[in-house]
Amino acid sequence: MPEPASPSVAPHPADRVLAGVGLMLTGIFFFALNDAMGKYLVATFSVGQVLLIRSIAGLAVLTPFIAREGRAAFTAAPRRGIQLLRAVLLTLEVAAFYWALTSMPLADVMTFYLAGPIYVTAMSPFLLGEKVGWRRWSAVAAGFIGVMIALDPSGQSLSPAALVAIAGSLMFSMSMICTRLVRGTSDIALITAQTAAALVFGAVTSPFVWVAVSWMDGALLVLLGVVATFAHFCINRALKLAPASVVVPYQYTTIVWAVLLGYVFFGDVPSWHMVAGAAIIIGAGIYIFFREQVRGRQTAFADPP
Repeated sequence: MPEPASPSVAPHPADRVLAGVGLMLTGIFFFALNDAMGKYLVATFSVGQVLLIRSIAGLAVLTPFIAREGRAAFTAAPRRGIQLLRAVLLTLEVAAFYWALTSMPLADVMTFYLAGPIYVTAMSPFLLGEKVGWRRWSAVAAGFIGVMIALDPSGQSLSPAALVAIAGSLMFSMSMICTRLVRGTSDIALITAQTAAALVFGAVTSPFVWVAVSWMDGALLVLLGVVATFAHFCINRALKLAPASVVVPYQYTTIVWAVLLGYVFFGDVPSWHMVAGAAIIIGAGIYIFFREQVRGRQTAFADPP
């Protein structure tokens, strides 16, 4: 007589958290690798050409997931105007990021983008109607000081590329606000929309400065799209496995990878003011994140069931 089947055992919560942290770290590493590859490629190809081929590769990877989600995931997406605005903002911020990389070290550009959560907090009372207390406003002020230190207006860092990087980080912040406003949309629909918008941008702009692509560079351009899509999936999965309060702070490890990859592949050595600015920005960003967690718990406790 056969033995009865063993009951399935649900994963231990600690194992889920550990897996979430691992996936977040993996996703952040691949995003940093994607950025380093982008810096190498924009030295030869235009930003539009890089985005075009990257987006084609990304959509190819997304195709089976799009088919699985079905048409309803896209037709039921809320607030179409904000969906479109989000896709446009993400396309422009990626273009600004790559353009800044043509003349700035990877870690420097990444430092300005790390200020995104600070900008979101500063804009949220006006665009989201959220209340920001004095503690978070103090962190916002500290974050802006960090940006100014990293920018070094009295030195050589105040360049057109640095200003483009700051503009890109502001657009990225606005896209995060748009994401909050359409948070009922499926992850696949969001990723597909921003990838398609980048493809359109590349298709319009790349023919004017098209450069012949070798097999090696073509493979790297395709890999760029695959790596970026894989990184998105890792981070989305991490947020489903573990609490955001646990995994989100690990996003700041991106500056470590940016410094290491920039030094190994491009010989970039960050300046003291960039390191100091990055430390202040990261500290302010982490403080703002944990204050939001505390405020969320306090609100949940105060609200009646």
